[in-house]
Parts: sequence; structure tokens; C-alpha cells
Amino acid sequence: MARSIAFREALREAMSEEMRRDPNIFLMGEEVAEYNGAYKVSQGMLDEFGPKRIIDTPIAELGFAGIAVGAAQNGLRPIVEFMTWNFAVLALDQILNTASKMLAMSGGQITCPIVFRGPNGSAGQLGAQHSTAFESYYANIPGIKVISPSNPYDAKGLLKAAIRDNDPVMFMESEVMYGEKGEVPEEEYIIPIGKADVKRAGRDVTIVSYNKMMKVALGAAVELEKEGISAEVIDLRTVRPLDWFTILESVKKTNRLVIVDEQWPMCSVSSEIAYRIQKEGFDYLDAPIRRITAADAPLHYAPNLVAAALPDVPRTVNLVKEVMYMKK
Repeated sequence: MARSIAFREALREAMSEEMRRDPNIFLMGEEVAEYNGAYKVSQGMLDEFGPKRIIDTPIAELGFAGIAVGAAQNGLRPIVEFMTWNFAVLALDQILNTASKMLAMSGGQITCPIVFRGPNGSAGQLGAQHSTAFESYYANIPGIKVISPSNPYDAKGLLKAAIRDNDPVMFMESEVMYGEKGEVPEEEYIIPIGKADVKRAGRDVTIVSYNKMMKVALGAAVELEKEGISAEVIDLRTVRPLDWFTILESVKKTNRLVIVDEQWPMCSVSSEIAYRIQKEGFDYLDAPIRRITAADAPLHYAPNLVAAALPDVPRTVNLVKEVMYMKK
């Protein structure tokens, strides 16, 4: 039976259920224990699991990431919460040079089952240093997985899969979605990592997105339907590994592709998708692949500049209309 719960509650349920199942799992990070989490994702978990499994850390991302990586290589299964992925750049050395490479460097003998999670991307007026979307940064690294869910149902099912996975997983949430509610079953379920989801079927154009940009993609599809354009909307859910098959099969049907991406345009998730689909699906395209991304600049504080820099529904609708009437 499903009930409506908030995004943060879905994450909390996933972690708590997995911790009850496996005593080797623990949560550590800034303010996760006494303060119940910076965004209240871990609320109540200290009371249930105690201070040995819900661990407050200093504001020292490189240090506690290193502790977690060492613990993972010695049989434990840490979940690490970063207050924001913007701060996690300080921990990149442990993620890039140790966690992602240990399986290869040990000849398959040492795994690193660890989940790094926390809020990612823009969240309004937080300034340039707190507003970067990091999916493509980590998706560039072999040896890790990158998950970026858009709703509570996917968040719970994918986080449980991430916790059980034997590879390092980067779990990208959105600060602005923590309070959003969605239908989540009471019974246990797992969503496979690496499988995209068709959120809305359509026949004329494929729109691909992920995380909170799914709101833009789905909102654009509603507006386009009013004008007789049927858009199929695909939620990537996982950025690495990326589900090329689902995208390609959709493009075979619609013959057009638009990507909505919060990343900066250079070396982004959208640029990788565009390359792969034109390489493997060029003969199915009736128009060039188009994308809408964040502006190629740091995100400023002023609300009008925030609005101008990020993808929105009107610009996505206009881009789709261009694609509908273009010739390759």
C-alpha cells in the first residue's frame, strides 16, 4: 500500500530499513546526529541507532570521507552525508584517488561499498559557491556510480540499491525537493541502478532530464500538449551508468531529442547524451539534437539572474517547437 511522504522521509526510510537489515551500515556527516541532519533527513535516527552508528563529524570533508573509505575497505558499509556537494570538492581526493580506483588497483580483491549523499545543484539565492550541479564531475570517473533522483519513490528505491551496491555511489539530491511529497509503497522495493524511466509517453519528441529539472521537462510537456505536440519525457534517474537503450528506443519512435540539463554546457551530461545518440541513432533523427542547460557562468545571487541562468518551461517549450520544424 502506498502513502504520500516527503522526499526527506523517503531517504530516511531507505537508510533506516537498510541499517536494521545490516549492522555493518552506519551514517556519518555534518550535523546528522544531534541536530537530526541539516535538512532533517536523519531525524530520529540517532535515537534508534545510537552514536556508534549515527556519527556527527567536524566540518572536515576530506578527513571524514577518508575515514569512511577506510571503513568500507575493511568490511563496513558507510553512508556519508555532505551538507552540500559544493563542500564535497574537499573530499574529492578520497573519492577519485582511493574509492573509485581501489577495486582496479587491488585486482578485484578490495571493494569500496560506500554511499556519498547530500544536496546538489542550485536552490535559489545561495550564491555561486553553493549552487553547482556536480553530476557530470563524478560521472567522468570510472569506478563509481552516480544517481540523481527526481521524486520520493525513486529516491527511496535507488538509495536502497545504492547502499547494497559494492561500488562507491554518489547520490545527488536537491535541496528544494526535500519537502516535496510523493506516493511511496509501505512494502520494500528496490529500483535497479542504471535504468531510466519513461515518466510520460509521447510520439513527437523525446525530452530527457533528471533531478529537479524533471519539473521543467514535464511542465513543458503539458504546455506542448495544448498545442498538439506529444512529448515523451524520460527521467534518467542514474547518470552513470546511463541507460542509453531507453533513450535510443524513444528517439526511434519520436525522431527528435531535446535534453534539459542543470549542468554548465561544457562537458555536461547533455553533451554526452547528444554525442552518443547522434552516433548510434543518427538515422532515426529528423532534426538536430538540441539542449537547454544552465548559463555558462557562475550562478549569481540576484533572483532575476538565477531565473535567467537556469532552464525553465517557456524556453524548453520554444526549443521543442524549433526542433519540431527543423530539418537535419
